[in-house]
Amino acid sequence: MTENSPGDHSGAFDNQRVERDQLPLPDYDHLPLASLIQRIRSLDAEGLRLLLTYETSHGNRLPIVDALQTRHAELAEGMNPSSGSPDALAPERSGPPPNPRTIDPTRSSPTINPPSHGDPTNPAQPR
Repeated sequence: MTENSPGDHSGAFDNQRVERDQLPLPDYDHLPLASLIQRIRSLDAEGLRLLLTYETSHGNRLPIVDALQTRHAELAEGMNPSSGSPDALAPERSGPPPNPRTIDPTRSSPTINPPSHGDPTNPAQPR
């Protein structure tokens, strides 16, 4: 196999070092596999090459490497990158709550009824 062959699992791109800030996908390391597969559809061959180089030199996770190599092979066979942005809305990242919860210190807490079998702190009642 050639050095950049998509079917090579031996770290074909290890001769080049890619840093995290060079990656075309923001927060790449934290994307679930399903989200990653959808996001790499909009990348060109160079973007996939950067991700594959980074992955093989860092995590080298087989499902991720397989997905990247499969997409790389599809592009090599003539498929075009899909439209859209790889850093579009990410449903796996939720935003902050709409309104922060506030506690009013001027209100007293509700009264707590003692258990039906009596108050456990009262020594005169059986337990």
